Amino acid sequence: MTESARVTALVAAITGGDVDAVRAVLREDRTLAGARDGNGLPVLLVALFHQQRAAADALLEAEPELGILEAAAAGRADRVRELLDADPDAIRDRTPEGFTTLGLAAFLGGPEPVRVLLEHGADPDDDADNPFGVRPVHAASAAHDRETMRLLLEAGADPNQRQQGGFVPLHEAAHSDDVKMARLLLAHGADPALAADDGRDARRIAADDGSARVAELLAG
Repeated sequence: MTESARVTALVAAITGGDVDAVRAVLREDRTLAGARDGNGLPVLLVALFHQQRAAADALLEAEPELGILEAAAAGRADRVRELLDADPDAIRDRTPEGFTTLGLAAFLGGPEPVRVLLEHGADPDDDADNPFGVRPVHAASAAHDRETMRLLLEAGADPNQRQQGGFVPLHEAAHSDDVKMARLLLAHGADPALAADDGRDARRIAADDGSARVAELLAG
């Protein structure tokens, strides 16, 4: 089997959640844990994007040499720091779809790599040059990661940034009844009157989705 075919088999095993097959491929060639798919995306990110954490763990057990994107997404803050100390410009790396180091850390990696990236000069608002118009505050909101959101807001991130569909982080908190996230956002200037492209503001979203705690908070 050619290396290309082995990578194809590995990606299929990852996306299919077949951890035994992932381990079998890696037993044949553990260096494939650092391979990239046909679009140039590291296979570790393929696993994390498909919410296949067990497959991601199997890849990490093979000890691939993590680039900054993989390290940020996997929560490997020490590796992120090491890479940035060696090459500060690595902070500008992004996936083929346009997702940045800070965006990946905010969505998948947790507060520790986010803290390191901010310490090394990452823009807390980052940019939205990706298919969904997602910025780090949207990623942290979707992940319901309040500590990451706190770090971003305290670093100056705008809580009223819009993503695709005109949604702001407070809308996600209203949808999921994440009252602690809603309080955090409001304390840092989130505007409950902002409406998404469908015309609904946070109060309406909370009412429509049965989010009683956020509805009560916003009513007060």
